[in-house]
Formats: sequence, C-alpha cells, structure tokens
Amino acid sequence: MDNTSKQVALELLRIEAVKLRPEQPFTWASGWLSPFYCDNRKALSYPDVRNLIRDSLTQCTSRFPEFDVIAGVATGAIAQGALVADRLGKPFVYVRSSPKDHGMGNLVEGKLDAGSRVLVVEDLISTGGSSLKAVQALRDAGCEVVGMVASFTYGFPQAEQAFKEAGVTLVTLTDYPHMLDAAIESGYIKQESLKTLEEWRRNPSEWGR
Repeated sequence: MDNTSKQVALELLRIEAVKLRPEQPFTWASGWLSPFYCDNRKALSYPDVRNLIRDSLTQCTSRFPEFDVIAGVATGAIAQGALVADRLGKPFVYVRSSPKDHGMGNLVEGKLDAGSRVLVVEDLISTGGSSLKAVQALRDAGCEVVGMVASFTYGFPQAEQAFKEAGVTLVTLTDYPHMLDAAIESGYIKQESLKTLEEWRRNPSEWGR
C-alpha cells in the first residue's frame, strides 16, 4: 500500500469520516444506494488531518504542467482548494454547482481571466459528473484545465471513462481499495463486511434495489 494512500485512509478512518451502514444505505445525489460513505469535509475540524491532506494535495500538484490558478469545486473542496492555493501562493477561485440565482449570476466565483491555466481541487470522486461539470465551466470561461487532484476516489469504471473522454488527468491521495485495506488492518470493519462492500463496488448503480 502506498504510504500516502495508507496514511490518508487511516486518518480518515480515525476521525470517523468513513461510515459503513449496509442495513440503512446512504443515497447519493446520483440516486445510487451505498453501504459506504466518505465525508472528507470532516477532516477540516482536525488540524493534523487537515494539514496532512493540504500538504499531500500540494505535493501532488507537482505532477501537472505549470498552472496559474487553483479552482475548488463547491462545496466540499472550497476549503481544501483554498488551503492548497495559500500554500502555493496561487490565486484561488471556486466553481458553483449551478449559477448564482441573484446578483451577477456567477458560476465561477473569484477573479479568473480567460486564458488562465487552472488546476482543479476536488474532495471526492464518485461518478465524476459534478467534478467534470466544474471542468466544463472553467473551459467555458476560456481557461485551460491542466488536471485535477482529489482526496478520495471510488475508482468506478464509469468515472475513469468519463475523465478519459473529457481529457482530464486525475490524481488522488487515496481510493476505495486502499480504504478497505486500511479499514480491515485497523479493525474499523470486520472481514465479513468485505463481501457486502465488494458486491456494492461491482455494481453500485443496482445494489440494494
């Protein structure tokens, strides 16, 4: 297990950012049911974990071409993106899920010039839909998106295909397999729970229906 992937997974488990609830599944925005939920925003309340994620995301940015601006995806990655931008001394903007319904009607908040090279920060990748919608908003604003960094991904084939088709390179700190390995190792979940979690991972759109 990669050291950063393992460390981030263990820390998210320690602060109970990960929930396992096979009997009362969570419902995602996509309508999918899930026995597993990861809330990275909880890390913001723990300075040591917040700093670990900030520094790890910052290190990941070196894997991308030169960029001018950091963009966070609302709402989960606004704080993370701002922390990374502050660490790098870069301008920061964030992308709304939908245009503001009053005032200027902005979709992208902050000063963003056409032609800017933008690195996107996201907190979690599930189907990839909302993340790539933010990418499109930045492209529509006349900017070049050099890639995306995120704290966690479920690694669904649908998301991987969507990112490939959109031409977006994605780098994440940790993922579902690493999280399960860390959860078993730390005793956070029992071995017998793996069957349910693996069944869900194989067919998440139909699981539990």
